[in-house]
Amino acid sequence: MQPSALPRDILLFERGWLSSNNVLLLGQDSTALVDSGYATHAPQTLALVGAALDGRPLDQLLNTHLHSDHCGGNAALQSRYPALRTAIPPGLAESVRHWDVDALTYAPTGQTCPQFGFDALLQPGSEVRLGERLWQVHAAPGHDTHSVVLFEPVARVLLSADALWERGFGVVFPELEGVQAFDAVANTLDVIEALNPAVVIPGHGPAFADLVAALTYARARLQGFVAEPARHLRHGVKVLLKFKLLEQQSMEDQALVQWARTTPYFARIYQQHFAHLDFSRWVDELLDDLVRVRAAARVDGVVRNVG
Repeated sequence: MQPSALPRDILLFERGWLSSNNVLLLGQDSTALVDSGYATHAPQTLALVGAALDGRPLDQLLNTHLHSDHCGGNAALQSRYPALRTAIPPGLAESVRHWDVDALTYAPTGQTCPQFGFDALLQPGSEVRLGERLWQVHAAPGHDTHSVVLFEPVARVLLSADALWERGFGVVFPELEGVQAFDAVANTLDVIEALNPAVVIPGHGPAFADLVAALTYARARLQGFVAEPARHLRHGVKVLLKFKLLEQQSMEDQALVQWARTTPYFARIYQQHFAHLDFSRWVDELLDDLVRVRAAARVDGVVRNVG
C-alpha cells in the first residue's frame, strides 16, 4: 500500500529485510529507481518495477550504497533496460569498475551480488533530477562509510537508506572491521535532523513521519552500543546469520556453523574478540539468541528462518 503522506509520483515498494526497499520516481519524461534489492529477489524486483512502469522504460538507477541487499538487482535491471543509466556513490567506484568482491564486502560477508556497471557518481553536496523533482545528495557515513541519503526539499521527503529506520539503523559495518564509526553514525543522525524531513522512506520497513521518535530511538540505541561495543559486535554477527537464513530459509546446524567458519567477517570478529570461546559453541549461542527472539527456529538439527 502506498503511504498516504507520499506524493503520487514517489512509489515505495516495501520489500522486507533480505531486499532493501525500492523507490520508483515517476516523471512526465523520465523514470528512476533508487536501490534494487538482493540478487535472489531480482525477478520480483523486475516484476514490481515493470508493473508500475506499465510499458515505460526505466531511465535511471541509483544506489544509496553498495551493500548486496541494495544493489543485488542492478545487473538484472541493466539487462532488462539496456539504455538504463546507473549512478553510485563515489567511494567504491574503482572497486565496482574492477569488480573487487573483497573490497565490496560480498565475499567477506558470504553474500551474493552479480556484477554490474555504472555511468555516473552520486557526489555528496550535489543535486540530481529524478522524475520531476530535484534531490539533494548528502553523505551519510556510519552504517556504510560511503553511503548517501537523498532529500527532496519541496515535499521534504528523505530516502534515508540504512542511516535511519523507524526503529534504529543498520549495523555499523566499519566497527565490525575495527574502524571507529559510531561518531559518524551520530553525525549522520544530526544531518537528518537538520534536514527535518516530513516523511522518511528507510532502506527497510515502512515510510514514517515521526522523525523525533525515530531519532530519539536511534540515538538511545547508538549510546548503548558506544557504552558496550561488544554488544554491537554480537548484534552484527547475528544480523549476518539472520541474513543467511533469509536467503536460504533453512540450513542444517552444522552447515550453518561451517558457513560462519569460512565467512571472513565471522572469522575476523571471532579471532579478535571471542577466541576464548569454542567457535561452534559461540555460533550455537548466537543461534539460540535468534530463536529466543523468534527470528529463527531449530528442529531436528535444522535451523529455519522465522519472520
